[in-house]
Amino acid sequence: MSSNNQDNPAVPQQINIELGEKEAEGTYSNLAIISHSPAEFIIDFTRIFPGVPKAKVHSRIIMTPQHTKLFLNAMKENIQRFENQYGEIVIQGDANNGGMGFQIPVNPKEEKIN
Repeated sequence: MSSNNQDNPAVPQQINIELGEKEAEGTYSNLAIISHSPAEFIIDFTRIFPGVPKAKVHSRIIMTPQHTKLFLNAMKENIQRFENQYGEIVIQGDANNGGMGFQIPVNPKEEKIN
């Protein structure tokens, strides 16, 4: 009988991840545009600046629905850890009323009428 980790799914596999110099610098983004199909989620990261009507996508990430949900769960867990250590993250302004940052684009036809 082999003692290989592949034979026992309970033993986590160790993965070596290489971080290149360019990737280590990171890319700033204050807007994410998310779309999906039955097979994938596409997240375009861009940055917008006040008074500049045009933005460029700086990175596009394509994931399966399963990996997207795992990513969402990992983000929730990390936000909770962050807030436990540094305090609650406060979002300034209402994203649906012209706030900047990661938000869902509002279709004028879908706006609520009071």
